[in-house]
Amino acid sequence: MKTLKKGFSIVLKMFLFWILVFDFQRILFSIHNWDKFTDVSFFDWCLSFIYSIRLDLSTAAYLSSLPLVFLIIRFLKPNKLTKYMFFGVLFFELLIVSLIHAGEVNAYPEWNHKLTSRVFMHLSNPDEVFRTADYTMTIGFVIYTVLELVFGWRILRWLFFKDELLDGSKWYVRAPKAFVLLVVSLAGFFLFARGGLQQIPINIDSAYFTNNHVANDISVNSVYYFGNSFLLYNRSEIDEFLPKFDVDEANRMVAEMYNYPKDHENFILKDKRPNVIFIIMESWSAEAIGCLSETKGATPNFDKLAKEGLLFSNLYATSSTSEIGNSSIFSGNPGIPEISISLQPEKHRKLRSLNQDFQDWGYSSHYIFSGDLKYGNIGGYFMDHGFQDVKDENDFPSGLKRGKLNYSDKDLYDVLIKRINNTEGKFMHCAFTGSTHPPYDHPKSSKQNWKGVEADFMNSIIYADDCLKKFVESCKKESWFKNTLFVFIADHGHATPSAPVPYGNDFYRVPMLIWGEPLKDAYKGEICEKLGSQSDVAATLMYQFGGDLKNYPWSKDLLNPKAPEFALHTIIRGYGWVSPKGAMTYQMEQKQFIHNSFKKEDMQSEMKNCYAYLTAVYDAYKKL
Repeated sequence: MKTLKKGFSIVLKMFLFWILVFDFQRILFSIHNWDKFTDVSFFDWCLSFIYSIRLDLSTAAYLSSLPLVFLIIRFLKPNKLTKYMFFGVLFFELLIVSLIHAGEVNAYPEWNHKLTSRVFMHLSNPDEVFRTADYTMTIGFVIYTVLELVFGWRILRWLFFKDELLDGSKWYVRAPKAFVLLVVSLAGFFLFARGGLQQIPINIDSAYFTNNHVANDISVNSVYYFGNSFLLYNRSEIDEFLPKFDVDEANRMVAEMYNYPKDHENFILKDKRPNVIFIIMESWSAEAIGCLSETKGATPNFDKLAKEGLLFSNLYATSSTSEIGNSSIFSGNPGIPEISISLQPEKHRKLRSLNQDFQDWGYSSHYIFSGDLKYGNIGGYFMDHGFQDVKDENDFPSGLKRGKLNYSDKDLYDVLIKRINNTEGKFMHCAFTGSTHPPYDHPKSSKQNWKGVEADFMNSIIYADDCLKKFVESCKKESWFKNTLFVFIADHGHATPSAPVPYGNDFYRVPMLIWGEPLKDAYKGEICEKLGSQSDVAATLMYQFGGDLKNYPWSKDLLNPKAPEFALHTIIRGYGWVSPKGAMTYQMEQKQFIHNSFKKEDMQSEMKNCYAYLTAVYDAYKKL
């Protein structure tokens, strides 16, 4: 019996080991992300350790399952080999856990959420990851990994090293005891893993205790969160997480949404088909732009351009990643939670892209990015859609100074102008900027003196805005300028001083500005307040250029007074819905609203529209 008690003692110690490791990471996380705790009281910080216990125990049960197998082997055959095998398995798991923890500690300042399976998309292009992370992040990742490994090893030795299971009996005498140890332990693991005997198993919402997302993020077990995300990431379908809505009814309702008169008289161009330059602005959130928010002083040059062009003030990004934003802009397809269509050539090749219409009209089509287009398969997406010319950092002239992730906006614009000057005939040129993406190693100037929340990002916006000014000034000197329309639009939003977290809908609002000599004087300085999405850009432009709107069935013409106003966007493992009556975001795993501004009397009808739209979009995606 004494040996059996020791066996159970070791099982309990495994749980204690993991609890200590998890809490150690919470302390490291809190220290590294201290600036995120401005609204977190010390009391709430302490509570996060208490509310974390259930998920910590659940995660500990999963992590202890494999070591339990080796403990049983050690129980039957106690010697140094089986002892070190048990230690080795625990330490290997500790290594994996430490890597997850260190990754989260370092990524949180930029992502503003816990580590998710999104990391695998980034890791598919490791060069991009290493270049995005500045040296402090790399060093920090190594330091935090080593710190946790050292801490974990010390705890391992303290808890287990002196444990011995020798009692002089033969293995067949030990076998019944080993069986009891295994069965009882597994039963306990099962209960802890599901959080008890209640009907619905434990989930991450068991660790939520406040409306402060930072405090909740501390409380939620990082390994559990990552593992849950990984399972979702690897699902071929997301049906179980989407609203239960009849597909036929959804398609009928959505067809009715788009059943509006397509013809209107709001023609904004002097010439029906001028040249076009798209500037896709990395992370330019509307909340960072003076003419679109209360955040003043960072974008004087864009604000000046807005007074000379047609500004769309109520446009929402379809997602929070570049590849989804780009595909939505050029193909008019909405975002779908946890799905990146650019990574699925068998599906995205069936979509139309704006360049294909322009090429049919005799335009040449060009796309250039200051970084690596392998990220999110952006380059593959545009090549699949027939862009005649797709270039990235590998095609930049030698001798230019490159940051860790990409070339500066200044160099991108210089290269773009040279490429345009070498283009014959009508053209559609597209450039995707990068200086407003971490690690923000763009050239510095005296103007970049933003302090406080998101200072690094805001200073990068100041730099990018200055580059934009110089780019426009250079364009005005070229012969093609008078017959060229400019479309400035962001790929997605970003945390800003006024919208620091990705849960409220303001986080996803982005700018779009149509500017240039081909724009009629009557529309210069005007603001279009119609609510829409990046997916609506295609139809809006196609109508002005005389294109067929049927090629972009999910896109609405924002200049059409009869077009309905709504926008669907995705969040991390969830979605958001915006209409003139309000906005909401919904987390699919938690099965709860994390933001909702709709009035009670409007809630039912708005949710019905949202669920119908999401169901119809997902149904169409599966049929591609």
